[in-house]
Amino acid sequence: MIGPAPSVRTMPSMPKQRIAGLADLIEGAAVCVQLDGAPLCVVRVESRVYVLGDTCSHAEASLSEGEVDVDDLTVECPLHGSAFRLVDGVPTGLPATKPVATHEVTIDGDVVFVELPAP
Repeated sequence: MIGPAPSVRTMPSMPKQRIAGLADLIEGAAVCVQLDGAPLCVVRVESRVYVLGDTCSHAEASLSEGEVDVDDLTVECPLHGSAFRLVDGVPTGLPATKPVATHEVTIDGDVVFVELPAP
């Protein structure tokens, strides 16, 4: 017998905030955007935009200064080479072992919005 579905606790989020125009984002490149004091790594791959925390979980380097692999959908930390998946922030190899935060993105026309967790 299957019991009731477990309750899922979601973090409250702030309203969607504009982070960029789609045309402002270069295909396959990372850019750092500051939003409410938080550095975000923003990456455009084809028609998708990914937003991650910009700070490497291993050495606190800026991920937006690293290389983007559009085939593997990863961004590489420029300091020690750990790569993080754009989809979920999980590192794909050492030395990083902890994921970086990812954020939900909405594209409305040519404007890119992101939802950040409430403080």
